[in-house]
Amino acid sequence: MRGVMDPTSLVSAMAGAQMGSVQMALAAKMLKMNADSQGAIAQVLDAATQNLNRLANVGAGVGQNLDISV
Repeated sequence: MRGVMDPTSLVSAMAGAQMGSVQMALAAKMLKMNADSQGAIAQVLDAATQNLNRLANVGAGVGQNLDISV
């Protein structure tokens, strides 16, 4: 019989569509997390560069005789 869908195949098709929807949602979430983490890494690298630039003008030997004993 053409045009009549078996109930089992209908359920299988619906389950496949639902799984595809879940996979797309997970993929979108992972892409957003990846983009957020890349932004955070860029901020850390920028801060590190700024801190190193501040220390570039420090004279030689500064900090060598630092006493950290309590």
